Amino acid sequence: MHRDQTTAAAGGVGVRRPPLRGATAEDAPVGPLAGFTVGVTAARRADELGALLRRRGAEVMHAPALRIVPLADDSELLAATKRLLGHTPDVVVATTAIGFRGWVEAADGWGLGEALLDRLRGVRLLARGPKVRGAIRAAGLTEEWSPASESMAEVLDRLLEEGVDGRRVAVQLHGEPLPGFVEALRAGGAEVVGVPVYRWMPPEDIAPVDRLLDATVARALEAVTFTSAPAAASLLDRAEQRGIRAELIDALRHDVLPACVGPVTALPLEAHDIPTSQPERFRLGPLVQLLAHELPGRVRPLPVAGRRLEIRGHAAVVDGELRTVPPAGMALLRALARRPGWVVSRAELLRALPGAGRDEHAVETAMARLRSALGAPKLIQTVVKRGYRLALDPAADTKYGDTAAG
Repeated sequence: MHRDQTTAAAGGVGVRRPPLRGATAEDAPVGPLAGFTVGVTAARRADELGALLRRRGAEVMHAPALRIVPLADDSELLAATKRLLGHTPDVVVATTAIGFRGWVEAADGWGLGEALLDRLRGVRLLARGPKVRGAIRAAGLTEEWSPASESMAEVLDRLLEEGVDGRRVAVQLHGEPLPGFVEALRAGGAEVVGVPVYRWMPPEDIAPVDRLLDATVARALEAVTFTSAPAAASLLDRAEQRGIRAELIDALRHDVLPACVGPVTALPLEAHDIPTSQPERFRLGPLVQLLAHELPGRVRPLPVAGRRLEIRGHAAVVDGELRTVPPAGMALLRALARRPGWVVSRAELLRALPGAGRDEHAVETAMARLRSALGAPKLIQTVVKRGYRLALDPAADTKYGDTAAG
């Protein structure tokens, strides 16, 4: 099997390994995410996110949790546009650049483009941030104001300070919730018209989502990324439909890292008391940098037989070299690492092997393959008539002895 081709892993989901320079994985420099598998739930910009992850060595499992209704086919957006043309709003809040551009392009396709632009020239136009401001100006319009923080909260504060009682405010929605924004405007006396740009629907093919759920519950991946709140909510809803939401929540709380691009995206997860990790800047690049820092930080390096051993998701790193290990070998390695330096019996190792049955010879076969894969047979010692042990360096006995039973 070529390592630079898509392979079946973690329940059959397509996983693409990072390209390697040479004949073996050991020839490639080890990226910070090498050996880890990361789930991607995004519908938009999934290719970009996947490329950033693979560039750092990760394997990527893509399962879009949603699909986007094409703007030209969106009857709700058409109806909202006609309402605004028939009754001009006082204020229009543009929230995303791609959504604003798409709205204008869709209106143009319906033969309403010029009419929409004429209406927008006569209203107060607020832009959430610089990207939206650029889209507004590219359409030949001029925004009245844009917050430096790119925060919808700052937009809301400005509107409420000015007063919205009796005013008609159009808000460009983009598939994600705006918690409290619309409600606060209405509480202030405004009539709010939502412009539903990029509505989300369940994916046409649910099978990749189900495989991602199975992989998460089985702890076959180390992180799941979320770039929109609807995607997070959709994944939880699908788990509920299958009767495995409790198992999914447990995995995300304890073993699989849920990484969200920002606090709004994290809301559906945090509603279930799932702690999330978020970058300081709400962008894909910082999201990947966050994973590149946090996932390796979860690995405890072990000094074994004069070498440095890291046990990652589906591989081991020995003295900085990535060593691809078969699933059976990873199961044995994890069982040994739970009590580094202690002897683990063949019977216990047999129970750790997936589908091994009762023949302890399966342990010997898998152990031989594990040693070969590690490229350093002395990392694992055979203790005659007792079992096997990781050859933990003597200086580390005290350091790891206190946690050996765990």
